[in-house]
Amino acid sequence: MKIKHFKILALLIPALALHACHADLDQEPIDPDSFTETNVFASTAEAKGALAKLYASLSLTGQEGPAGDADISGIDEGTSQYSRMLFSLNELTTDHAVVGWGDPGLPNLHAMNWGASNDFTTGMYYRLAQEVSFANSFIDNAGRLEGEEAEAFIAEARFLRAFAYYNLIDLFGNVPLVKEVTTSLPEQNTRTEIFEFVESELLEIQDQLLESGANEYGRVDRVAAWALLSKLYLNAEVWTGTEMYAESLEFSNKVINSSYSINTTDANGNGSAYDELFLADNDSNGAQDEFIFAINFDGINSRTYGGTTFLVHAAIGGSMKASDFGVNGGWGGLRTTKALVNKFDYAVTERDGDGDPIAWSDGRAMFYTDGQEFEINTIANTFTDGYAVTKFTNIDSEGNQGNDESGEYVDTDLPLIRLAEIYLNYAEVVARGEGGDVGTAVAYINELRERAFGDNSGNITAADLTLDFIEAERSRELYWEGQRRTDLIRFNDFTTANYLWPFKGGAKNGTAVEPFRELFPLPSNIISVNPNLTQNPGY
Repeated sequence: MKIKHFKILALLIPALALHACHADLDQEPIDPDSFTETNVFASTAEAKGALAKLYASLSLTGQEGPAGDADISGIDEGTSQYSRMLFSLNELTTDHAVVGWGDPGLPNLHAMNWGASNDFTTGMYYRLAQEVSFANSFIDNAGRLEGEEAEAFIAEARFLRAFAYYNLIDLFGNVPLVKEVTTSLPEQNTRTEIFEFVESELLEIQDQLLESGANEYGRVDRVAAWALLSKLYLNAEVWTGTEMYAESLEFSNKVINSSYSINTTDANGNGSAYDELFLADNDSNGAQDEFIFAINFDGINSRTYGGTTFLVHAAIGGSMKASDFGVNGGWGGLRTTKALVNKFDYAVTERDGDGDPIAWSDGRAMFYTDGQEFEINTIANTFTDGYAVTKFTNIDSEGNQGNDESGEYVDTDLPLIRLAEIYLNYAEVVARGEGGDVGTAVAYINELRERAFGDNSGNITAADLTLDFIEAERSRELYWEGQRRTDLIRFNDFTTANYLWPFKGGAKNGTAVEPFRELFPLPSNIISVNPNLTQNPGY
């Protein structure tokens, strides 16, 4: 059963943002009829409800759901959901996605010309600041409780705070480090200082978290700390200037040797087990064994216009039938560029009369091509320009629609970290010549490709294990899961002319942009209010 999110007091003093708020993005305590703070922490049983709020802050957007009592005002509530904004900032800015809608600030993301008042970069900063604030309040109040269960709860809250800071240093760089509830204007810390804090927190709590697989589905255990350390160290050279690939390898091995496993169950019998990861029953069909950290969604109990409800609805348009995806309609927005499609060129099994690919033997090539143009001539309001992506659905392994009979809200959970990514982390370190075993790395890659192909026809050899291959393989395995911008930066391909994709930099054939675009700006309203903060260069 999916963990339910409880309606509780939003124990909120937004430590990163309190003094920077004004009318267009106020955050303030809400839901006055909820538990008092004293009652919430009267026992571990009550505190578990407050802990649920920390998880819910990543999946939901307010107290009512899907809309009506938002945690963050001044931005469309559905848009403000964490994973929807992660998609906007880490996928829409890359070769993986375009969107046809004209919401203020949205077209600027793929064009890579956003400013410091962009609604989406600002909203993400506030969402992450709120998560830090919730976690700080929980850690402070739960400290009065005793026992191993309370210690584990606090460790989970510290993980979620570290995860928020992992996102903040990735997206924004130098941000305030706030570890307790305060009303003081925060000082700004360096990216390296934030990195070191995240590292130290994860190392300290790893043994306080429950053992591998011992927690409820949807809550983290110590393997999540190891996995986040693997990711943190993989990006250390970009974020701090110091390589830490050996450390990434160490924690990748710890994750790989844990109780988690690659899902190979092909319940719907289509020849590939890959799609099982993104079905409505991915909390029970075997996919959950691969999910180290996921956001839970349920069409009845956790409704939002973000999350996988967004990923399913927004990707349906043109001649696509919404009922095939278990929903009641399409929003006609999201497509992909030919740059992603071309990464599956080796697996093309059929082309149309124009020579464009329309079928593939690699089951990860989940594209809808009927009536869709391979080339994108116009992004805005033209859903048929660019192939559609069918990766996420609200259909379960038996072909049934998700729980919400109306088809409006989606059940599918969204993995934030899954074991396949850690396989790829290991293989990348090997390809960089920083340790590990080539044969082992090849075996990990082939395990993923055998799942995708349904046989060994797509297997690689040691000679194939290059950095260019790893970058492309990460794209093939992880597209639309919120990873791409971070990967492109690590491979020096995000802003440079080394790699161009359609409409990169606003040019039809793509163009390089200024390197300062590797970081998003701090919200302009925060900069204007807090004299302790310095804006990122270029903004």
